[in-house]
Amino acid sequence: MRLVSWNVNGIRATFKKGFTERLEEMNPDVICLQETKAQDDQVRETLFDIGYHIYSNSAVKKGYSGTAILSKTEPISVKPDMGIEEHDSEGRLLAAEFEEYFVVTVYTPNSKQDLSRLEYRKKWDNDFLNYLLELEKTKPVFVCGDLNAAHQAIDLKNDKANYNKNAGYTQTEIDGIDNLVENGFVDTFRHFYPDTEKYSWWSFRAGARERNIGWRIDYFLASSVLMEKVTDAFILNEIEGSDHCPVGIDIEV
Repeated sequence: MRLVSWNVNGIRATFKKGFTERLEEMNPDVICLQETKAQDDQVRETLFDIGYHIYSNSAVKKGYSGTAILSKTEPISVKPDMGIEEHDSEGRLLAAEFEEYFVVTVYTPNSKQDLSRLEYRKKWDNDFLNYLLELEKTKPVFVCGDLNAAHQAIDLKNDKANYNKNAGYTQTEIDGIDNLVENGFVDTFRHFYPDTEKYSWWSFRAGARERNIGWRIDYFLASSVLMEKVTDAFILNEIEGSDHCPVGIDIEV
């Protein structure tokens, strides 16, 4: 099986740029989307005939945030949000339950350029970890999505210039990912490729993607007990249509 995660930065825009063709090229059994920027009915209308079961969680604010899960097989259940009011209006979380595990997709809040949302981000990270640990009491978890942070210096081109200055590479955000890893969620790409410099997001400005001045902020994490199923992890830089590229894993069934 192949599981893929992609921040599409607007599903309707990406659809017009060849999303269906990219989907056929990747051929995932499950694909998780972030930043759909569409209401639930708009997601279904855009993707209605692509051959997947479609589930989405849209923000109250139209054209903002949003997540979706597309699956070839029907999940046992699909649930949105954490059940915490201050986190649950932006459509940032969706969990699909399958026979042996959960697949959770997340679009983590950005701390904003002036770091004005950093304290909120810290609370989100803590609550999200607790949410995952609660799920794990039932079944192990694959968690994927745009975590809006680079974890280590290898995960962004200009680490020293950004550290504790720019959103996405403050110690607070790094600590949030550290806490996930320390609680048994394995960064699958780093597990297989500890020394590989590869990015998943590039600014639209100044030809950053062409020059490969990017950040790895999109992840596929797995409960440690699931790692015996994971055969590979990947970042598909060649897939275009968004400022992010897809990331994912292959697993044995």
